[in-house]
Amino acid sequence: MCGIVLIARGTGTVGPGDQEAGRRMLARLARRGPDGSGEWVDPASRVYLGHRRLAVIDPGPEASQPFHWPEAGLSVVFNGEIYNWKDLRRELEGVGHRFMTRSDTEVLIHAYGQWGAEVVHHLRGMYAFAILDGRNREVFLARDPYGIKPLYYCFDGEVLQVASQVKALLAGGVVSREPDPAGWVGFLLWGSVPEPYTVYRQIRSLPAGSTLVWNMHGLEAPVTRFDFGEILAEGEEIPDPPDFESEIRIALRDSVQAHLVADVPVGAFLSAGVDSGSLVGLMRDAGYPDIRTVTLGFEEFQRRIEDEVPLAEKTARHHGTRHTTRIVGKREFQDDWPRILEAMDQPSVDGANTWFVSKATREVGLKVALSGVGGDELFGGYPSFHEIPVWVRRMRRLSAIPLARPCGYLLARTGVSLLPALPPKLPALFRYGQAWEGAYFARRGLFMPWELSRLLDHDFAETGLGQLDPLPWQTGAGSGPVLTDLGRVMLLESTWYLRNQLLRDADWASMDHSVELRTPLVDWRLFMTIAPGLAARTVPGKDALIRAPGFPLPASQTGREKTGFGMPLGSWLFEENKGSKDRVRSPGEASRRLAAGLLGAVVRVSASQT
Repeated sequence: MCGIVLIARGTGTVGPGDQEAGRRMLARLARRGPDGSGEWVDPASRVYLGHRRLAVIDPGPEASQPFHWPEAGLSVVFNGEIYNWKDLRRELEGVGHRFMTRSDTEVLIHAYGQWGAEVVHHLRGMYAFAILDGRNREVFLARDPYGIKPLYYCFDGEVLQVASQVKALLAGGVVSREPDPAGWVGFLLWGSVPEPYTVYRQIRSLPAGSTLVWNMHGLEAPVTRFDFGEILAEGEEIPDPPDFESEIRIALRDSVQAHLVADVPVGAFLSAGVDSGSLVGLMRDAGYPDIRTVTLGFEEFQRRIEDEVPLAEKTARHHGTRHTTRIVGKREFQDDWPRILEAMDQPSVDGANTWFVSKATREVGLKVALSGVGGDELFGGYPSFHEIPVWVRRMRRLSAIPLARPCGYLLARTGVSLLPALPPKLPALFRYGQAWEGAYFARRGLFMPWELSRLLDHDFAETGLGQLDPLPWQTGAGSGPVLTDLGRVMLLESTWYLRNQLLRDADWASMDHSVELRTPLVDWRLFMTIAPGLAARTVPGKDALIRAPGFPLPASQTGREKTGFGMPLGSWLFEENKGSKDRVRSPGEASRRLAAGLLGAVVRVSASQT
C-alpha cells in the first residue's frame, strides 16, 4: 500500500521545476508510505515517477519503487496489493519470465509485459498503477474493478500529472484550484463527490475498473474493463446449483485466504455486525494464528442501542481473538477534527469513524487490517433492497393516474417548506421514484436539486446540475441488462454508494494512519462467483454469510437491529448542550449540516496546504 506520483511531458523535458513539484506531491503522500520514498526520471527526460512505500509484501529494499524491468524498457509505480501474485508468477515463469524479488510489484510489471492492457483481467487485488513503456513512449494507467484504490490525474494538453490523492496534485503547486460545479453539486446531492469528478475543475478521477493511455499524441479516453451489470444479469440464466450455499462458503473462504497474504501481521476491524464477525470466523477457518481485532466505541453511545462494544467483545470471545476496545469521547474528537479535515482528500459526510478505528489499529501495532465493508451491498443487507422496489412499483402505479405524481410533488414541496418535521427528500419520491435510479437517489441523496440555490451561487449550481444530469443514471439499473429487483439495487449500491463513499473514505481515513485496509467482501472474483446467484434470490441474503464460517456466530449475536457504523457527529459538532435549539434530530440531518459546513471548511483547509 503506497502513494504514487507521475509527471509526463509531451514535448520538452522534465526539468528541475517538475522534479520539485513531484517531491512536493510525494511529501503530501508521506502518511500513505512511511517506510520509504523513491523517485526517477526516465532517460528521455519526459517522465518523472515518484513513490511512497508502506512495506507489506517483500519489505526489503529490492522491491522498492519506482521498479524497473530494463530488458523490456518498463517502469512502474504501484499502489495496492495483488493477492494472486504467486499464481501469476508461476504462470509467467512457465513462459520464460525470471524474477529477482518476492514482490507483487515485479510480478505486475512482468504481467504487463506479457499481456499488455489485458493484464487487468489477470489481477486479483486492489490496485492503482502507472506503467511507463519507455520504448513506445507511452504511459498506461489502471484502477481495480471496484475502485478500492484511488487514482487522480490532470492533463492540460501538454503535461499529464497523476497522483494517489487530489491534495497531492494540488501540493505540486501547478494545478489550478478553480472549483468544479459538477464536483461540488455532486457532493451536496450525494454526500460524496461522484467520479469522475472532483471538486477541482482540472482534476479528474480515473473511473473504477478503467484504464487510460497517454502517449506523445495526447491522452486517450478512459476504457471501462469491467461491467457489473453484465455479471449480475447472468443470474437470470444460471440454474440453481445443488448446493449454492456451499459454493458461497468456498468462495468466501477463498477470498479471505487471499486477503491474508502479507509479510506482516493482519488484524481485523470488529463491529457488532455479522459482516466483520463472519470475516473473523473465516480468518480462523483459514488457520490464521493470533487474530488481533479492534472495536471502536463512543462515550455518548454507552448503554444505548448504538453501542457496538458489548456485542463486538462477545464476538471476539466467541472466536478467541486478541481484542482491543478503543473508546472515543467528545474531547478527543474535537482535538482530532482538524487533522481529519486535513486528511479528507475530497469532502465527505462520512469517514471519521474509519479514521478513528484506523487510529486505534495503528496504536496496537498493526499496519494491515480486514474490514467487512461491502457485505451489505453483496448480500442485500440495507433497507434499500426492500424499500426501493416497493417505491418504484407504487410510483409507477401512481403515474397511471393523470397528474397524480406532479400534484404529489407540488404538495410535498409545499409541505416540506411549511412543516420542518417532514422528510426533506419526500418531494424526490414523487419526482423521480418511478425509475430505479430515481428511487435510489430519493433514498440515498443528501440535498435535493431545488435546495442547492441556498447553498451555492445559482448559476454555479445550474452549471453543475447540467453536467451531472445523466450521471446518476449511468449504472443502467433500469435499462440495459435484464436484472432482478435485487440485482438492480445491488448494482446501484455497489457502483454508487460503495464506490464513491465507503471505499474512498476507507482509503483516505486508513492511509492517514499508514494502515492498509483490506476488503475481502469487495473482491471481483468473489463478485463474479456468487453475485449472479445472489441477485437471483437463490439464497436468503445475509444468512449465507452468517453460516459461512465453520464456527458461525450464534443466533443471539445475529439478531441485533441494524444501526450501521455510526458516531455521534451531530452532538459533537453542532450541539452546545442537550437543550439547545440546534439539537440534531437524526443522522441524516447531521450529514446535511456537515455537508453545508464542509462546503467552506474543506476549501479553507485545502488552501492552507499550498
